[in-house]
Amino acid sequence: MMKKRLMIGALTVLGMAAAMPVSAQNQEEDGVQNDSNLRTVIMHERRAEDKARDKYRNPSQTISFFGIEPEHTVVEYVPGGGWYSRILAPYVADNGKFIGLTFAPDPLPFGDETKERIRNFPTKFPNDVAEWTGMPATKFAAYTADKVPEEANGTADFVIIPRMMHNLMRWNVADSEIKVMRNMLKDGGMVGIVQHRAKGNAPFSYADGNKGYLRTDTVVKFMEAHGFELVKQSEANANPKDTADYPKGVWTLPPRYAEGDTDKAKYTAIGESDRMTLLFKKLP
Repeated sequence: MMKKRLMIGALTVLGMAAAMPVSAQNQEEDGVQNDSNLRTVIMHERRAEDKARDKYRNPSQTISFFGIEPEHTVVEYVPGGGWYSRILAPYVADNGKFIGLTFAPDPLPFGDETKERIRNFPTKFPNDVAEWTGMPATKFAAYTADKVPEEANGTADFVIIPRMMHNLMRWNVADSEIKVMRNMLKDGGMVGIVQHRAKGNAPFSYADGNKGYLRTDTVVKFMEAHGFELVKQSEANANPKDTADYPKGVWTLPPRYAEGDTDKAKYTAIGESDRMTLLFKKLP
């Protein structure tokens, strides 16, 4: 009788796991911690407009999986509109440090006006973060990759690269930019990458970055060639609905809708892209 009860209990647990939503399973697999500070930051009213994308970007699971902690010095690479900045900056501001890092402008295939905006990033970004968070701009730092001060090298615990590896590769600046990030990291520092994921058998002509997608093995081999070791990977940002084969690339999906109103309902139902979530460690 006891043996039968144990078997029924085990089957019940297995059934619960099978019925569990994918996101919940990911949380269990990735060991997401109940970090009240992180939850408070994610639920803050400053993120009112950002929260609509949480179901695709999974900030709690992603940050917990990466192991970012409040006392860390964290570098966000190419912060863009500040979606991650509005989480990371207040999360580490009191006990750690938040740094924005963007491209070295000169090698980029852009015009002078765009390059000038990039050059102004170190002045503008701390003020943007101050406006978002209500904290003094002096608490934050920002650099272009060609102007990182020597004293900043070897100080970072973590670099996060959200959805940017495809641009580094298609603009032929990946080697030089990753070297800057590596230099900023402490020995044993970590890099977290979230990237639009091509199918494993996608031809290089589609998965070279120009469509926004990269194969996981491409990213892993690139990072290994630059002195990093893959520590673990997560399916927290997976989206099996994404076929990753659109003529206009990842920008076909929300929020860009490259096809305009054509099949918009279909792409809305798919949601944002399928993404790899990879954690790397800097090797000696």
